[in-house]
Amino acid sequence: MNDVIIDAHTHIWPDKIAAIALGGNRVEGLEARGDGTVSGLTNDMAASGVQISCCLAIANEARHVDSVNRFVAGLADETHVPFGTVHVDLSVEENLASLQRHGVRAVKIHPLFQKFGLDDPRLWEIFEAFGSDYAVITHVGEGGDEFTNSLSNPRMIRDLTRQFPDLRLMACHFGGYKILDDAEEMLAGTDVVLETSWPPSLATLRPERVRDLIRKHGAERIVFGSDWPMTSPAEEIRAIEALGLTDDETKLVLGGTLASVLGDRLPS
Repeated sequence: MNDVIIDAHTHIWPDKIAAIALGGNRVEGLEARGDGTVSGLTNDMAASGVQISCCLAIANEARHVDSVNRFVAGLADETHVPFGTVHVDLSVEENLASLQRHGVRAVKIHPLFQKFGLDDPRLWEIFEAFGSDYAVITHVGEGGDEFTNSLSNPRMIRDLTRQFPDLRLMACHFGGYKILDDAEEMLAGTDVVLETSWPPSLATLRPERVRDLIRKHGAERIVFGSDWPMTSPAEEIRAIEALGLTDDETKLVLGGTLASVLGDRLPS
């Protein structure tokens, strides 16, 4: 997986509901750059040089968990890695059964849209059952109203890493969307993988600010994510390349670190 560009953070839906889903899962102030379909993602991958994308699926309600996992599992191929969904309104056994039934070994958590917190004891029961067998990527930080913003923050990520040291956990938006100072204070240098997306673009942050954070945390614990379709993967790659990192650091961020985290979940 040397020099392979892997996008840790893309969202896709079935073609017939993509437009509706994009409209219903909006973050105020952001406009989609892509259409949320598999073909749209594949085209943007080709244009940007991304070889592999993690396709993150989310069930806002428990009743949709199994159908969402069935859909995303069907995308698995040499360029798409499925990340399924769980929900705290299902039992641990029901969540695991759905993931296992569809062969999904990675999960996306999105407190903004699922409306449960990263500190919810029911979620912790699921994480306890995951052990080191499942990779987890989660939204962290703002993007909604006061209540939904309270459902994920850097302190919760720090608590998760302490409680579940074997969990393959990745925290989106450097561990704190729109609360970067808090994220750096609580998470920089800790044993959690941080992801780089920052809609509408990483380029809206000062390059030296991002570079210093990556070096403080360690490029071996940073993964590139675009948050497509809310950003352009090509522009986000250019933003990474413009940070002034060394070639080795850039290679780790753009794919090397994620290849290590995901291991045999990646296409062979």
